[in-house]
Amino acid sequence: MTPRVITRRIIAAIILTSLPWLAWAFDVKDLQSQLQSTAVVRGDFIQEKFLRSLPQPLISRGAFTLATGQGLLWRAHSPIKLDMRITPQGVARRGPDGSWQAAPGHSGGSRESKLFLAVLAGDTQGLKNNFDIAVSGDSHAWQLTLTPRSPLLQQIFERIHITGGALVDSIELFETQGDRSVLHMLNTQPSTQLTDEERRAFAH
Repeated sequence: MTPRVITRRIIAAIILTSLPWLAWAFDVKDLQSQLQSTAVVRGDFIQEKFLRSLPQPLISRGAFTLATGQGLLWRAHSPIKLDMRITPQGVARRGPDGSWQAAPGHSGGSRESKLFLAVLAGDTQGLKNNFDIAVSGDSHAWQLTLTPRSPLLQQIFERIHITGGALVDSIELFETQGDRSVLHMLNTQPSTQLTDEERRAFAH
């Protein structure tokens, strides 16, 4: 799998790492306030990628940090090490020397970056412009379905299905070509501040 393909797979998952509190938001006002009320969220992830051409799923593991007003750090640990960062300046990957380089095709002005930032900032109008949103259940056991509305996302996804309780338990992406990804969110915890390492990652 080429670096560009790997980047696209991880980007698709990254879109959703910033949605752990949508579960709480059964109306727009609740969504807006909840997304803006938590300074930092950390957690682990296991992603299973089901490809039509393979009998077994591709599995990756890692951790993430979401910081309001800063962006998102997405760190894949296995089967390969790959660090991604989304900020108002765009999407970047960490190189072998520790420096951050802009990901090809994902500058700060790209449509993908604008979508990520809309989610990170709690821009509910931005989400409405891109998705039809359906919520069922309650804050203890809920299901959220996002159906793409924009032509760009319709080329990638049929729908996105999210379930959880206090926080997100699983995120399932159904792609238009028949492939499917399941993202399991583990050990998710809120915090009030970044670590020194996270602060340096956002600063460079």
